[in-house]
Amino acid sequence: MAEPNIHIRGGHLVDPTNGIDDTTDLYIAGSRIAAIGEAPDGFSADITLEASGLHVIPGLVDLCARLRDPGQEHKATIDSECRAAAASGITTLCCPPDTTPVVDTPAVVELIRHRASQLDATRVVTLGALTRGLQGTHLSEMAALKQAGCVGVSNALKPLASTQIERRAFEYAATFDLTVFLHADDPALSVDGCLHEGQVSTRLGLRGIPEAAETVAVARDLALIQQTGVRAHFCRLTTERAVRMVARAQFDGLPVSADTAIPYLYLTDLDASEFNPDFHFIPPLRTQNDRAGLITGLRDGTLGALCSDHQPHEADAKLAPFPATEPGASGIDTLLPLTLKLAQDEQLTLSEAIARVTCGPAAILNLPCGELGVGRVADICIFDAGAHWRITPDNLLSQGKNTPFNGWEMPAQVHYTLRDGRIIFTREA
Repeated sequence: MAEPNIHIRGGHLVDPTNGIDDTTDLYIAGSRIAAIGEAPDGFSADITLEASGLHVIPGLVDLCARLRDPGQEHKATIDSECRAAAASGITTLCCPPDTTPVVDTPAVVELIRHRASQLDATRVVTLGALTRGLQGTHLSEMAALKQAGCVGVSNALKPLASTQIERRAFEYAATFDLTVFLHADDPALSVDGCLHEGQVSTRLGLRGIPEAAETVAVARDLALIQQTGVRAHFCRLTTERAVRMVARAQFDGLPVSADTAIPYLYLTDLDASEFNPDFHFIPPLRTQNDRAGLITGLRDGTLGALCSDHQPHEADAKLAPFPATEPGASGIDTLLPLTLKLAQDEQLTLSEAIARVTCGPAAILNLPCGELGVGRVADICIFDAGAHWRITPDNLLSQGKNTPFNGWEMPAQVHYTLRDGRIIFTREA
């Protein structure tokens, strides 16, 4: 069935790519944006969405969201997470390769794509495995993974067996013009750690993960990026020093980008001082100085994207003593409101904040979305910036209810989400 023509009337459009920040109309014909301001000749709307008093922005692109499917459906499924993402204004999400089975063959890529395509919800793209089974020893068939639709390759949180294998992997990925997504960690320094190495970990008697576990890895990776010429992306940086290292590499012209995740902008290792496992993250929550450095990196563009690092868990995964619990938090429900809160708190401008969850990640993934230009794909989020709601596990739509923001008051509620010109979420009155 053909997509309807849609008229979005009287909304406040914010599109960082095209410099739009104005109250105006937007017209959609089929799956594309047909016009902004004046209706195109002969346009007849099948549907009119009243957006007076609402913000209209590009659909969010989440650079890292684990769907737990295939393999861990007791935590979440593609169905549950894609519907929750649609209700949160996310129109594209990127799935790391550490599913079960690992995304190291075209068959697994096709399985995920097939399940996602059965839904009228958020679009899913995948990263392929850098090494077979993420074992870190033998390179994957990157050409086949790219042909199957993978938007990059990564070894997720798994280490590579040696620097020599990393060099060969970079050379191989560069051959196929694939971006390598890197988890910056030196496993010898972070082994068995569960919290940032500092006063808090010492006082609690928990094994710490030093800042050097991240910065040593960034230094090693940058040297190999310079030697091989591969395009690389540092995922979920947590330290101020690593951000400065990436900024210097970008200044020197290396093809590198980087992101961080929402929890690292609001939480520090002090928040884990009550042994609450909802604050158990890998990489760990860092210090106040690191938090400030990440915000500076977002502001100056060193960090081109902000993601949810969505990791839904079942309740039992968080019931053990702190070091034995599974790390990570459910995040797709809170990506948009916590991003907007950065603008409310004057940490970023509204345009900067929206850019880091729309055009920024779209550029890193080399996807033709994340903006509202005429002729672009009609992925759109319409939200009420003046609405407020309080986070509780019960009102998270994700199957994962593990959140460190329980009880926080959030700004903004999504009213409509459109993907490819189709309405995939409407908030009931």
